[in-house]
Amino acid sequence: MAFTPEFNSMFREYDIRGRVNDKELCPENVYRIVKAYAKYLNRRGIDRAVVGYDNRECSPSFADAAIRALRELGINVWFIGLTLSPVTYFAQYHLQCEGAVMVTASHNPSDWSGFKLANGYSKTLEPADIREVYDLVDSDDAPYADIPEGDLTTVDVRDAYIESVVSRIHMGPKKPRLVLDAGNGGAGVYIYEVFQRLGCMTFQLHCDPDITYPNYFPNPSDLKGRAKLREMVTHPYIHADLGLSFDGDGDRIGVIDNAGNNIWSDIILAYIAKNLLAKKPGITVVYDVKCSEALTQVVRDNGGNPVMWKTGHSYIKAKMHELNADIAGERSGHIFIGGDSYYGFDDAVFVAAKLVEALSWDEDTISEAIAKFPQYVTSPEIKAHCADDVKYGIVDKIVDTFKARYPGKVIDVNGARVQFENGWGLVRASSNLPELVLIFEATSREELLSIRKIFKDVLSAYPEISETWDNDVE
Repeated sequence: MAFTPEFNSMFREYDIRGRVNDKELCPENVYRIVKAYAKYLNRRGIDRAVVGYDNRECSPSFADAAIRALRELGINVWFIGLTLSPVTYFAQYHLQCEGAVMVTASHNPSDWSGFKLANGYSKTLEPADIREVYDLVDSDDAPYADIPEGDLTTVDVRDAYIESVVSRIHMGPKKPRLVLDAGNGGAGVYIYEVFQRLGCMTFQLHCDPDITYPNYFPNPSDLKGRAKLREMVTHPYIHADLGLSFDGDGDRIGVIDNAGNNIWSDIILAYIAKNLLAKKPGITVVYDVKCSEALTQVVRDNGGNPVMWKTGHSYIKAKMHELNADIAGERSGHIFIGGDSYYGFDDAVFVAAKLVEALSWDEDTISEAIAKFPQYVTSPEIKAHCADDVKYGIVDKIVDTFKARYPGKVIDVNGARVQFENGWGLVRASSNLPELVLIFEATSREELLSIRKIFKDVLSAYPEISETWDNDVE
């Protein structure tokens, strides 16, 4: 079968994502891709896999195609149904399966789908693994002809997962009041019970799964999607201590503080890391290039070892395990807690519970606690359209431009993070969408806009990059 440009474009840095249509993701192509993944597992002697899916209209049929492909190659399947990515990872431990297929496109729009594929516990495929799966698509089936069909077992792990989360949380004297926003995604199946069991009064917002997403698509990075959450947190009859939002597959968290302010996840990571460092001084904290300078300072000021690394959940997980770090995270909302606290994968429900636990022992409100951190003005994630087939080459050229202009001031582990006297700016290629991601941070809004102008001027040299930026600060 032909490998079209549309098919090829789905194989991204650390997962596989594409639009739902006949050229990209349809049951036939899902079968082809997951069959290649089954061959990847066979090469490693792995014959057990968990399969789960997110709350999209296409997901059940895609899960069926994935199960068929796995079983045909002798993989025994434990099917857990509608779920979250972290619950799928938990099920690997619970059911002792090194393989896993989570059918999801995470925070991508509802007309997208994809897969998160596992290679062991708390490990998802990295770029070399993705390339290997791609090379195995439509490869010779003859070596697998004598393998007996794998078994299929349907299992419900919801109660075991909730118990695993709740049992690891030790609440203090305060019981924070919470507004929980699932955005009609799958997190609504879990979050209400978790926080009720922790003794919190909860107010639910769009916690019923709905494949039409009638309000907004669940993406904690989208400021528009947080407007209703902010309204409920600050409502005079609610006076919540926290607003917690979750993306569609439950591995990314968004937070509104008691005053209605948005708190990016790098600052939440700083707050949780500060509490962890009080118990375990000297631990390593891994974070991506999009994170605030405030995080670096908080970790250092509290005796930790800050390590900046590439954006991407597989990259961060791999670096976390390489350095034996206790905690890691990304500004986009992925936070990983490991060590003796948890499994080391990105789980927004568990992270939210750890945040609530820390707040339950804190005499300060969350806004008061964070006000004691170094303060910067930070932009949201700004998006500039740029086609997939040219975006990486263009970013390489932009990196060279900034290095020539600002020698010794560019961190290039993932795009260009350029340090200025009063702030920094970042440009990198999105791993999931045809666009560039930009973030700016400075000591004042005026300095931030000045840095933005420098980046705007550099990017304007490339007609392949859209002049209009989405989610922009101007």
